[in-house]
Amino acid sequence: MDLQPQVQTLIDEAPQEGGMPAAIRIIAPLLKELAEQHLKFEQYYILQNLQGNWQLTTLQHRQKPGLEKTVVYGFANLQDATRSSRSADLVALPVPVIPLLFQLLALEPVDSILFLETAGDLDTGEEITRQELQQLVQKALKQQQSSPPIDIA
Repeated sequence: MDLQPQVQTLIDEAPQEGGMPAAIRIIAPLLKELAEQHLKFEQYYILQNLQGNWQLTTLQHRQKPGLEKTVVYGFANLQDATRSSRSADLVALPVPVIPLLFQLLALEPVDSILFLETAGDLDTGEEITRQELQQLVQKALKQQQSSPPIDIA
């Protein structure tokens, strides 16, 4: 799985204001490592409405009805995505995995992305939570801030 072009695109397209370029240079390799360790594919199909908004699904715990989480499903292939869609107003579009993980950081209503890795199996997958991802990013940014600057002179 060669994710380096996706990482480079994320870095190249980072907003130039503030410390964003430096932060993205720290975050992007972390996203690549996470994808390589936990996921199988370079892109996943995300169900979206015609306005481009992702389909959010609220899941409820079976034994604890008050416990809920909001997820986005990432499908390994187009057939599984279209098969799971219950609405003609939804389309399945491929999203590269690095930008997908990056967007998870900012999607406040979303608790996690469930990556359905096995074709035909819509019941099991790999979950990456926004909280877990945010903690990894905060740790990496803090480590970078506490590191002394490199003297290239």
